[in-house]
Amino acid sequence: MGALGNLIPLVILFVFVGFAAYIGYQMYVFANELKDRGVKKMEKKNVIFTKDGMKVGVKEVKTEEYADKTQSIFVKAWSYASFPAYKSRLGWNTSAEQPKKASSASSSSRPAASRSASSITSKSQTKS
Repeated sequence: MGALGNLIPLVILFVFVGFAAYIGYQMYVFANELKDRGVKKMEKKNVIFTKDGMKVGVKEVKTEEYADKTQSIFVKAWSYASFPAYKSRLGWNTSAEQPKKASSASSSSRPAASRSASSITSKSQTKS
């Protein structure tokens, strides 16, 4: 019974070491799978990992496709934008607000320049 008592701690040690090795192996496998998934995902985005480092590929974008996308963005932005206070001098944006007639407004408040010009002409006539 003395020899069997000496072997029990050794068996427990082997079980513990085996369990720790199994956990370490599973962590290693999971880390490699995670790395492979990351590499595949980056390759879809034209990024390649090599021994020398990382290489970034450029997707071919045709000039016509680029211009079409850019133009569509500008057209959408222009059509969604509204400028309620904007009054064009060229006659654009006439649907926003029609200009009011100034006949009633000009009679009530005459500019100072026109009053002084009429008073100057009347004063010069009286002096002569």
